[in-house]
Amino acid sequence: MKDFFLSFLTVINEMSPFLLLGFLIAGILHVFVPKRFYARYLSHDNKLSVVWAALLGVPLPLCSCGVIPTAIGLKKERASKGAVASFLIATPQTGIDSILATFSLMGLGFAIVRPAAALITGICGGLLVNSLVPTDKEEEIGSTMEIKEEGNRLWRVLKYAYFDMMEDIGPRLLVGLLLAALINVAVPDEFFLHFGNYPLLQMLVILLIAVPMYICSTGSIPVAAALIMKGLSPGAAFVMLMAGPAVNLASIMVVRKSLGARFTWVYLLTIVVFSILFGLLINAIGIGAELSPEIGSDASCCEPTTTSPSVFRIICSVLLVVFIIIALTMKLFSKFKKQEVAEGTTVYCVEGMHCNHCKVNMEKAAMSIKGVTSAEATPAANTLVITGTATDDDIRRAVDQAGFEFKGRK
Repeated sequence: MKDFFLSFLTVINEMSPFLLLGFLIAGILHVFVPKRFYARYLSHDNKLSVVWAALLGVPLPLCSCGVIPTAIGLKKERASKGAVASFLIATPQTGIDSILATFSLMGLGFAIVRPAAALITGICGGLLVNSLVPTDKEEEIGSTMEIKEEGNRLWRVLKYAYFDMMEDIGPRLLVGLLLAALINVAVPDEFFLHFGNYPLLQMLVILLIAVPMYICSTGSIPVAAALIMKGLSPGAAFVMLMAGPAVNLASIMVVRKSLGARFTWVYLLTIVVFSILFGLLINAIGIGAELSPEIGSDASCCEPTTTSPSVFRIICSVLLVVFIIIALTMKLFSKFKKQEVAEGTTVYCVEGMHCNHCKVNMEKAAMSIKGVTSAEATPAANTLVITGTATDDDIRRAVDQAGFEFKGRK
């Protein structure tokens, strides 16, 4: 138990300064980059829009659930299918927060290759979609309603960085940290070296586990580092870092429903094939070898240490833990909070919302309906509270177009 606790503290101390900085940059991007900036560069049906989609998506801290309604919103802004695919593939694999966190635990090599892989995969996937998936000429294109945020910009940056993002990824980040500590103390040293002669088999096994699961791009980092230290090849760990955050079973179902079966197959196969190719490349050029138990002397990112961390790292770790606790408390509170239903107000069940990006996109879709005067979505409770005269069919259409699942009145 002592080793588990020390390992947990070691990982937090290593990651916390980079996470806090990454969240701050993400908050700045969210507040200061205009909402229609992305759609402006993605609205042309050409190769350049595909490249722009990947370039704009790589630094954004969107998870695989939050990126789907955002991508559907881009589609409504007349973005090409290739640009939508490029954005869907590149964005959830990494973000400014996970790039910095990857550097903190896994070194410069992984921190460089990870966004590069997301960029290349997104561009290739988008080009394949443009070539293989026909454009629906009769497809209805709507206009997205932009919800203006008011208030002091500095406060909005801090709120988004250290509350909204913490509420979104805090639980999964905490699970990732705990799993990394557990792997470090419970899995025998060099466990995965028994499969050392079959790196491709390792990658296929990791894909079978990672693709259906919901894995956070930041929370997966300590788990990947701990697995490498136990003998998993760096390439197989990179497959988890790349394919896990990029896709999950829920996102596959929503993408198929919203964008079609052929689009979904191209999207999924691009992620799977390129994750294996980059995994093999990682193994071939030796990135991450310093974390491997075969060398071992420098593999200390997740191991318990008796060396006292700096005061700065301790302060960052305390702040990170406090932010996570506050976010988790508020999330639980919103889940069990009793919702008052006033006259003219209806509560609907909506499934598939997992984060604040989902919340914003659902509210935006609902507010675009004629007769709706207010809309409040609560992802933790799977509810959408509507005030106005809109019919159930109107709400159902809005929910479907936003990429979520309508379950009727609560």
